[in-house]
Formats: sequence, C-alpha cells, structure tokens
Amino acid sequence: MHRILELLENNSNLTPEDIAVMIDKTPDEVRAAISQYEKEGVIVGKKTIINWQKADKDLVTAFIEIKCTPQYGRGFDQIAERFYQYEQVKSVYLMSGAYDLALIVEGNSLTEVASFVSGKLAPMDTVISTCTHFVLKKYKDNGVMLETPPKDERQVMAF
Repeated sequence: MHRILELLENNSNLTPEDIAVMIDKTPDEVRAAISQYEKEGVIVGKKTIINWQKADKDLVTAFIEIKCTPQYGRGFDQIAERFYQYEQVKSVYLMSGAYDLALIVEGNSLTEVASFVSGKLAPMDTVISTCTHFVLKKYKDNGVMLETPPKDERQVMAF
C-alpha cells in the first residue's frame, strides 16, 4: 500500500474516499492503512507548501554545510539533536562526502541567518567548520513547482 503514501506525499488534502477510488480499495481500507502508518511513525505530519516570494513576507533560506566531530557512542545523532532544537533549523541531514551534516535554516534577513550561524552553530565544541549558501530563488519545493513557467510566445519561422 505504498501507493497511499505516494498519493498523500503529493497531496495531503486527499481524502480516504479520493484515495480509495485511485487505488481500487475501500475507504475503510485506506483509513486503516493511514492509521497504521501514523501509529508506526511512517506518516509523521502534513504540510502545506507556501510560496513566500508571493506572500509579501521576506524570508531567507540558507543551506549550511557543517563539518563536525562525532560523539563517542552516539555518532552524529547527538549533534543533530542539538541543531534541530532551534526553531530556525527546518531540516537536518546526515551527509556523505565533504561535510557531515547539512541544515536548512530560515530567518527574516541575511543578517539574522548569519548571526544564527556565527552565534549558535559555529561556536559549538563539536563543530569544525561551516559553509553557508543563501537561496536566491526557489523554483520547486518538495516536488511542487512554485511558479508556472511562462508560455513561450515565440513563433517558429520556416525558410
């Protein structure tokens, strides 16, 4: 019944009745599956995606790469826990490659995000270095296009 999860991930507003029609199950079967997924922690929340660029609210998003020293017996989990306690931190990922953790951080200004990184994240004793990348524009977020691309009005000329 992974199809239920895929449908809900793409549109959390779907009702069990909608899903039942799409996957040829009864609404009760869909409700039971969703309930089980919630109980098992597979479904952990529902979220509306907002295009803040159009909502008249200045919001700055940054990707922060962090190199850090893992904790004995806890690996990177304890460090990640410290990071995700901050409300500015929207996502935390353990990474392979050149850095250890990646954070998505939001704030009201570049200065606010920079102050958060320099005042809260960088001074932690386990942090070796940080690298901050500011998002200039979002085109797609969580699989959702934030803007419809403009229609190409150019005409083809044949010779």
